[in-house]
Amino acid sequence: MRYFLLVFGFFITTLALSAQTDADPALWSHEVKKISDTEYELVFKGKIMDGWHVYSQYTAEGGSLPSEFTFEKAGEDYELIGKASESETIKEYSDIFEVEETFFKKEAIFTQKIKLINPAIRQISVNLFYQICKEVCIPKDVLFQISLDGNAFAETKKELDERSLALGESLRVELKNKSLLNQGGLGGADGKSNLWMIFGLGFLGGLIALLTPCVFPMIPLTVSFFTKQSQQKSKGIANAVLYGFFIVLIYFLLSLPFHVFNSVDSQVLNTIATNIWLNVFFFVIFVVFAFSFFGYYELTLPSSWANKMDSASSKVGGGLGIFFMALTLAIVSFSCTGPILGGLLGSTTLADGDVATNLTVGMVGFGLALALPFALFALFPAWLNSLPKSGGWMTTVKVVLGFLELALAFKFLSNADLVGNWGIFKREIFLGIWIVLFVLMTLYLFGLFRFPHDGPKQKLSATRKMFGLFGLAFSVYLVLGIFNLIPLKLLSGFPPPDFYSVSQTESDCPLGLDCFKDFDEGVAYAKEVNKPILLDFTGWACVNCRKMEENVWSHSSIYPLLKDEYVLISLYVDDRKELPDSEKFDFQYDSGRIKTIETIGQKWGTFQTINFNAASQPYYVLLSPNLEILNDAVQYVDVETYEKWLRSGLEKHQLSMNK
Repeated sequence: MRYFLLVFGFFITTLALSAQTDADPALWSHEVKKISDTEYELVFKGKIMDGWHVYSQYTAEGGSLPSEFTFEKAGEDYELIGKASESETIKEYSDIFEVEETFFKKEAIFTQKIKLINPAIRQISVNLFYQICKEVCIPKDVLFQISLDGNAFAETKKELDERSLALGESLRVELKNKSLLNQGGLGGADGKSNLWMIFGLGFLGGLIALLTPCVFPMIPLTVSFFTKQSQQKSKGIANAVLYGFFIVLIYFLLSLPFHVFNSVDSQVLNTIATNIWLNVFFFVIFVVFAFSFFGYYELTLPSSWANKMDSASSKVGGGLGIFFMALTLAIVSFSCTGPILGGLLGSTTLADGDVATNLTVGMVGFGLALALPFALFALFPAWLNSLPKSGGWMTTVKVVLGFLELALAFKFLSNADLVGNWGIFKREIFLGIWIVLFVLMTLYLFGLFRFPHDGPKQKLSATRKMFGLFGLAFSVYLVLGIFNLIPLKLLSGFPPPDFYSVSQTESDCPLGLDCFKDFDEGVAYAKEVNKPILLDFTGWACVNCRKMEENVWSHSSIYPLLKDEYVLISLYVDDRKELPDSEKFDFQYDSGRIKTIETIGQKWGTFQTINFNAASQPYYVLLSPNLEILNDAVQYVDVETYEKWLRSGLEKHQLSMNK
């Protein structure tokens, strides 16, 4: 098990680099305008997704990289007339680079005039390198193959067979009042509050890690080392604070590779929640973590790593030596912190927002919780006397963490089951497994059975009894929920949805509502009954989708509106069920990129991207039967906001009917 982390990292890296995103943040097309027999105007257009921006060719040096065109064989077959002109740009001072940057939002248009040197040339190649940025910057290359006799896009499009062309065009719908989608922005979850929640989870994980036998005994030893080693008390305190800072820095640095994965593909980490075999792999990983906490084996990094870091800290001394001491702690404590960090990674992939950013915030919170005791006890060394002695209670902490790791493991297996439509881990099965796990945890806390690394049997402490009662109460809560005696709102989004149930036979739609899972069928029915449409872009593994359905849709002021006033169309963008052979096709984006549509999820994910310029879930749109947008789109919102949004859509639909 020694090299387990190395294998794990290699597996994630390989999957990340091989993943494909359903949507590029910028889609490119071009036009050719003939000025004379030898002069042409080339126009390059980029449609940029909301929240992203592309840098100008003329942005200031010292900042982000500018866009750059490379015209192949320019000067041989043709010459450039002047510099490429640009559409309207935005200028904004960058605090990071300390320069004024120039960039495009929503749309970028470049225009370049050329004059032929060789009149026989009918096709030229142009490469565009650019950076597109949101939380991170992604370098991109686009190759334009331009025919001077017509649009190269049209020529390439002819290479697709007629069936693919027809099915591809059927994905594009003519929406009216499309500008409403962007008014006021998306009514989504508060990104800042979400990051604070992730930070809190990381901080809590760090506090738990402090209670493990790998870390807890290190606190008094390390603090005593710093305070006694230095002749001046202030120097000892400064060294301990620096040691704590380096701990935070190390865990921050551990998150940076995930930003690299995002640079390769802005959605690559989010595939963790929807890729079947990656979810199965994470299930296995967390089971391995759990049994290491149960004491059946120990996960460690190679001992040579810790020896080298410890040796380096002794040789170099000073601030760099303290850094190597902090790195030694991170390596030595891995057998306890590794599974907790794995749980943090799992939690961030299930949370809303950018996964790499979430992970960085969570890792900083984790590192801060680990670092605080070293700084605080250096400032107030008398507090060391109040620390409890190391003992069997730390083993108990590890075992409880093991049960929590197993519970999280089955969440990933449930994701795989939902996305793969296996029909194995229905809601009752999932909750039943959790009941067994938490009952076993309760029995362990009450001392009814033991694990291999438990010490001699002792009298149960009051704290252990208290946590045992908590485990018992949570088990009873799950039992009441499995029999639908109470709603499991505390777990919204974690178990499979209510309709994914052994007993549910009437409807496979949320809350037993009537819904359509095909857009055209739903629109046809809406026209028949003359009701507005609630278009619901959702996912089987989408936690916030389940939270909306169980906490917002189920509300007494919302449910009647969905049931009686709207036609619900739910499109699952992560459904891995294959389309019939007759419905599989190749779809071509405006940029010329071709994507093969083979599954239901690929079809509806592409449908969402090309028509609504969005790629996140949940994503709700209100439409009239004749495809008129009735309101701005919303995502994860509260009951009051959602009700106002639905009623506003009804009013606009009524007004349009009365015209």
